[in-house]
Amino acid sequence: MQRTKRNGPEVFRITGARMGLAEDVRGRQRRYVISMGIRTLSVVATVVLWNVERHVAMVTLAAGLLLPYIAVVIANAGRESTPNLPSNFIPAPVRPALDAGNLNKSSDQS
Repeated sequence: MQRTKRNGPEVFRITGARMGLAEDVRGRQRRYVISMGIRTLSVVATVVLWNVERHVAMVTLAAGLLLPYIAVVIANAGRESTPNLPSNFIPAPVRPALDAGNLNKSSDQS
């Protein structure tokens, strides 16, 4: 799993530990604020479009009513699952076996 920092070098995660609690809460808060911002825009669009285009206003009203529920469910979804560790198994190199003829020659000469 790799992560990138803003304005920084690429960082690789080499542990199976979860991300920190503060970082997890910060990410949840960010998602919640973004969805509530979208909800606010949809309610404002409903008010503006109500006398202009009622069908579109109904859609934005429905979005404004459903987004709080969706935002809370996403925000309370729980922490991330424990990430899988990177594979650290490196197979041993294959060594070719000696021929019987080479083995006998070397033992005869000693």
